[in-house]
Amino acid sequence: MICRPKRHADHGRGGRRSFTWSGYRDLLIAAHQQLGAPIVLVRDHLNVHKDTRLRKSIDSRAWITHYFLPAYAPGLNPVEGIWSLLRRSSQADTAFTDPEQLMRSLRHGLRQIQYRSDAINGCLAGTGLTLTTPRQKGQ
Repeated sequence: MICRPKRHADHGRGGRRSFTWSGYRDLLIAAHQQLGAPIVLVRDHLNVHKDTRLRKSIDSRAWITHYFLPAYAPGLNPVEGIWSLLRRSSQADTAFTDPEQLMRSLRHGLRQIQYRSDAINGCLAGTGLTLTTPRQKGQ
């Protein structure tokens, strides 16, 4: 799981936080270099995931195989389960006063889930998918 939003200075007070298409491109390149292996990328329909520049970048790299998910696919996408856990825990019944409070709450919730392999495995099991590579020690 990766949560590394970027602040856009041009979007309102303090900017907005999200990945840009170039941020995704750079993340994929760094992951490929770190792993030293091909990457299978599964994307949903977030606007930046459909960006033409990102698509061209992905298409130009033979080491990336990519697929698009349907617009909402909890049976295919384990991340939907993670968001569901967040909505029922750290995000439940909360009116955030500013973007920083929201980000602190998201990070806290993701940290709690990160150390609960049973919860992550449950999200994966809900899809019927299985891990094809063994987890490293400490994961």
